[in-house]
Order: sequence, then C-alpha cells, then structure tokens
Amino acid sequence: MPKEIEIKFRIDNLPALTRALKHAGFKQLTRSTHEMNLLYDLPGQKLRQRGELLRLRKYGETWVLTHKARSKAGRHKVRIELETRVESGQRMDAILRALGFAPTFRYEKYRAEWSDDKGHVVLDETPIGWFGEIEGPPRWIDGTAAKLGINSAAYMTQTYADIFFTWKQKTRSKATEMTFRAVGVTKP
Repeated sequence: MPKEIEIKFRIDNLPALTRALKHAGFKQLTRSTHEMNLLYDLPGQKLRQRGELLRLRKYGETWVLTHKARSKAGRHKVRIELETRVESGQRMDAILRALGFAPTFRYEKYRAEWSDDKGHVVLDETPIGWFGEIEGPPRWIDGTAAKLGINSAAYMTQTYADIFFTWKQKTRSKATEMTFRAVGVTKP
C-alpha cells in the first residue's frame, strides 16, 4: 500500500524559501495552481472518528479522489494513501452522495510543486497564510528541512482542516470553510 510521509510548516518568508529551494537543487514542477478540496464523511462523522479522510480535489483541471487512513503519531505524518483520477468531479460527487457520503468541509489554496527527484516540496498559499509540505522518506524530509532552514520544532502534522479550526478559534472568525471568499481574503 502506498504510504504518504510528510510534514507541514508555516512559511514566513516565501522569497527566501524559494531561493533556498533553488540553492538545494530543487526544480519547480508546477506554477502556482488553484486547488479546491472537498472532504466527505458518513452520517455521524464515522470516517473522522476513525481518523480517516475522503477527499475530492480539483487541481487545475484534474480531479482526484483520495482516501487517507489514520495517521501514525510521530514527528512525521505517516499514513496509507490511495488515490485515483476521476473524469468528472460532479459525477463523483453524485456517486458519493448516492452512497450516503456528504460534504463536511471545503478548503482551497494555490499550490506550486517542487522536486529534487527524491521527494517533493509544495508551497501553498491558503486563505489563512502560507504553508509548505515536505513529502518523502523520513531522513530525506529531515535533511531537506535542514537545507531549507526549517527546524524540526516547526514541523506540523495536522490536516488543513485542523489548522483552519485552530486558526478560527484563535481569530474568532465566523468562516465555516477555508476558502478565500469565506475568510474574506482577496486572492491577488
């Protein structure tokens, strides 16, 4: 089963991080591309209670359905991830609803992808700030983080939904989803 191993981190200085990526030999694979995500669950939030996630994502013009199993606790987030492209996001949404799933949370971001052929770093502009993800083998993640000036104390293993609800509580925002419109941020 394919495993996802990753950490997130907050980006405080995007130009400095971009320079560090280039200096470390990373190449940009995709320009900043709009991504919309919709999480689904069964009545009673059965997937969430089990620590699982079912997501329908539109990245640019590509639709992907993803299931993520419960993550293992540790310095890095480690979990089984199964995903497949789907032809029509609208039809997939209809299928999920027919099976009893309902949308529970929506979030969007603009994502740029970078790679050094051993792993990936993504830079995400979200309505609540800039975040990065480093995904690959654990030692590679730690080595890459060090090259980029990211201390292991800055590692985050929360989902974007968890990060949003922590932000919402801290800011007392009335937003119910992590979209630019709901948060009241104008995307340049």
